[in-house]
Amino acid sequence: MLDLKLIRQNPERVQKLLDRRSVGTYDLDPLLNLDRASRELETSRSQLSARSNEIGKEVGQKIRNGSDPKGEEIAQLKNEGNEIKSQLAELEPQERELKTKIEALLLEFPNLPDESTPIGKNETENVEVKRWGDEYLPESNDILPHWEIGEQLGILEFKRAVKVAQSRFVNLIGAGAALERALISFMLDTQIEAGYLEVMPPVLVNSDSLLGTSQLPKFAEDSFKCSEDDLWLTPTAEVPLTNLYREEIIEAASLPIYHCAYTPCFRREAGSYGKDTRGLIRLHQFNKVELVKIVAPETSEAEHQTLVANAEAILQALKLPYRIIELCTGDLGFGAAKCYDLEVWIPSANMYREISSCSNCKDFQARRADIRCKQAGKKGTQYVHTLNGSGLAVGRTMAAVLENYQQSDGTVKIPEVLQPYLKREVL
Repeated sequence: MLDLKLIRQNPERVQKLLDRRSVGTYDLDPLLNLDRASRELETSRSQLSARSNEIGKEVGQKIRNGSDPKGEEIAQLKNEGNEIKSQLAELEPQERELKTKIEALLLEFPNLPDESTPIGKNETENVEVKRWGDEYLPESNDILPHWEIGEQLGILEFKRAVKVAQSRFVNLIGAGAALERALISFMLDTQIEAGYLEVMPPVLVNSDSLLGTSQLPKFAEDSFKCSEDDLWLTPTAEVPLTNLYREEIIEAASLPIYHCAYTPCFRREAGSYGKDTRGLIRLHQFNKVELVKIVAPETSEAEHQTLVANAEAILQALKLPYRIIELCTGDLGFGAAKCYDLEVWIPSANMYREISSCSNCKDFQARRADIRCKQAGKKGTQYVHTLNGSGLAVGRTMAAVLENYQQSDGTVKIPEVLQPYLKREVL
């Protein structure tokens, strides 16, 4: 959530940053008009309340000075007080309604891009900042798509998954299930060694949690909701991990907080029909290891760089070629101020595909979820900064392994770092 005080004090700057995302999409005027009306009502209410208090004191003073409690002078003051009470009774619900409208409007605005985020209209203007692992690119041009090699090896099964659920689900069979578990364990072990504390959170989350991390209200159609409860299937462990601290004040000495978690994730992929209909790239249910940081504001930029390095470490250990893209303002996620995408090489498509988004949300999520920190010995609190990134999307990692490690005899070599988990060298 954006800072209403900042919008009020410097609307031109805020509008300029919002226009960097998409010119003409976000208009601050309706919000500013509501805020102005709310503050005028608040001023009127405060003045009326102050006059009401004055009348009470006047009545008491005059009676103590000998005025007749039932006399005309006291009656006039009491009548004025009653009129003020009636006016207050009308103003208070109006003020509450305006505040509700203001909050609803604030929830519709995305985070402000960081000043260092490249300015651009869409993904075509993202900036490549790093490329790694060219020496590990497959030499053969005859790479089967991962779903084909997976089905040939009997480790991926899509048709029966449709029977059990619907399209865009998969059964992992035998060594396929083992490879998925190995990837999850390896990712968690690596991030725990890097200093993250593992959490196994609920997979069902409530609306307040999704609101706190900005999936609601904007992305409601992309999530699966339980019809009889205020619960949703989590789209990412970013949601439960960040909301562990919702409505809390954290001692600054406890920061930074690093958490990692494996969860299945669920997304409708609304609006993506026709894209990646085969394979593991875009499923309704997929496994992911997520990294979340809750940090002091002054450290978030450095923490962002470290977060990217933590995600990179998995790809480097697996010796999977990848590149890092800095997203431009027009392609930036709703809650992010700055974001780097890690894209792994998928040989059959002859292109890099996103496998991790590492975002610095600054205080955007913290304002929505009311997560603050307090310095020992200092008055007041400040909002923390939150960061998140995939470490990694497991299914997409498996797809990259199945393609980049294909051998000419139709088998797939297992990356060395995974062999101790699988107790084998080849699929």
